[in-house]
Amino acid sequence: MVFDNFFSFFDNFFSSFLSAPIQSYPLLTIVVLSFVITFIATIIYKWFTDQNLMKSLKEDTKKLQEEAKQHKDNPAKMMEIQKQAMDKNMKYMMHSFKPTLITILPIGLLITWLGKAYKGIDLNFLGFIDSWIWTYIIISVIASILIRKILKVH
Repeated sequence: MVFDNFFSFFDNFFSSFLSAPIQSYPLLTIVVLSFVITFIATIIYKWFTDQNLMKSLKEDTKKLQEEAKQHKDNPAKMMEIQKQAMDKNMKYMMHSFKPTLITILPIGLLITWLGKAYKGIDLNFLGFIDSWIWTYIIISVIASILIRKILKVH
């Protein structure tokens, strides 16, 4: 595999302080890792985006959506407003693309490494979720919402 050297590095680097917690406290470890990874990704997102622009694009899109609702009975006007909203959404997506590119590869590799580290470990999260990846996803979504609110990330 192309990333064998990378995983060897991760094994050597992280195994010294993650192997014991993963084996002893697998659920707590994945919860903490989910928060840490999400926090770092959110900070990178905030640093690499113009937050004022992102906020104004969000607000403009919301106003256009409300305006479109008022013109339900005028399809031509509604289509015109929806086109403007789509343009705003496209600008928003383009501005959020750079931090996504910066974080996607490292996080993807880290997730793959975690998959190897958690192989064969059942977590019993919420009493019915045994998979580490579903636990990671649920905790990351919750962490992302909280961290974005606290840090006022748009």
